[in-house]
Amino acid sequence: MAVTTTPHDVIPASYAEAPPARPRLLVLATSLASAAMAMGFIGLHSVYIADRADRLATGERWLPDGVNIPLTQPNFMGLTLAFSVVTIWWAVSATRSDDRANSVLAFAISLLFAFAYLAQTAYLFTIMEIEILADERAVLLYGIIGTHLVMAVAAMVFAIVMALRTIGGDYNSRDYEGVLSAAIFWTMMVAMYGVMWYVIYITK
Repeated sequence: MAVTTTPHDVIPASYAEAPPARPRLLVLATSLASAAMAMGFIGLHSVYIADRADRLATGERWLPDGVNIPLTQPNFMGLTLAFSVVTIWWAVSATRSDDRANSVLAFAISLLFAFAYLAQTAYLFTIMEIEILADERAVLLYGIIGTHLVMAVAAMVFAIVMALRTIGGDYNSRDYEGVLSAAIFWTMMVAMYGVMWYVIYITK
């Protein structure tokens, strides 16, 4: 009895193997770096909280006389960064869908939000009226806020590089590792602002 075969039963000898899955080393490295930076940033807050508690325990006022930190600017800064989280993940979604135009637009809006945060922080410095070298309280205050500004600038640089690579065609639905990594770092930066907002601006 003859056995018939169909074209689906025949595997050509020259059939190419599937390429091996590319390890997401950049995502892993970014996640580890983000976790390390978050731990260091929270450590700074621990020093701030301990110093504040010690001074309050002795009946001493934490903020120097005449110094006031308004809440309007910090609240709007938080809202601005919260909106930027939505847009940075929009960039990830657009890149996964091969929608380069929307991906670049999402990056641009995210960077605009981040720039607005930097501008609002600079304005807040002008109305806080705290001499940076007045005492250790001012050093802690400006040290924590300044550290977050550095994190924000680093997130912006990361996003700019990934946006340029997306424009150049390096990232698409098959490989969007860099865009995802930028979004992870950006989200960590915004989450750390939430910590700073409560410890520095709310509790004062």
